[in-house]
Amino acid sequence: MLTITAVKAFNDNYIWVLQQQPHTQVYVVDPGDAKVVINYLSANQLTLAGILLTHHHRDHTGGVAELQAYTDNQLTVYGPNNEAIADMTHPLDAKTQPTLTLDYLDAPLQVLSVPGHTAGHIAYVIEDSLFCGDTLFSGGCGRLFEGTPAQMLASLKQLSQLPEKTRVYCAHEYTLSNLKFALSVNPNNIELQAYNEQAKKLRNQDEPTIPSTIALERAINPFLRAADPDIVDSIKQHFNAIKQTSLDELSCFTLLRQWKDIF
Repeated sequence: MLTITAVKAFNDNYIWVLQQQPHTQVYVVDPGDAKVVINYLSANQLTLAGILLTHHHRDHTGGVAELQAYTDNQLTVYGPNNEAIADMTHPLDAKTQPTLTLDYLDAPLQVLSVPGHTAGHIAYVIEDSLFCGDTLFSGGCGRLFEGTPAQMLASLKQLSQLPEKTRVYCAHEYTLSNLKFALSVNPNNIELQAYNEQAKKLRNQDEPTIPSTIALERAINPFLRAADPDIVDSIKQHFNAIKQTSLDELSCFTLLRQWKDIF
């Protein structure tokens, strides 16, 4: 059985620990902080077998060097091949290496190219679990620091086509702020309203809202539904100058991301 555990870091980061029972060797996804990972390993008598990185930002990679030292430089560190990441040992190209087989994990990992947040961002799928870094959030998506709206839209479409039951393990607890924006652009979405109440209850109990699922995100995430007529109407009302303009899906997505950036 594959177990996935969240280790909290910084204000709102999640570092995901993958363990295939009964092995005591584990993999971690995006360890921005080495100390919280080491504390978790020590408390649970686990050995770190490797690291999976989605992109180069420091809150995802900042702990790699210390974890390498902690394991006497025995770690295999996977990450995107076209991003400069110190201490990465195995650069991955999703086009030439779409699957990855790791020791101590029964199922292979699928490697997906999902540029947008950064130019080389990748994601991993194992069994029914998606590790998508800062590409897809529950109720939202990542900012466009290096990629284009077209790239991000294509990446989100790719992720949205995964099986509905796929669990979405993103890297941040941004759900409540994302849902506040989602409700402003899609206020009549009953599933979104219900999810917002559920998410508020979880956070009031200091419980994570993650993982989400692809099915849920398809229903409530405005960035996966940018061409929905209600969302298009909201975009036109917000951007008064384009009320009479016909908008394609990419234009809607681009405006939606601009709106969220200053929300």
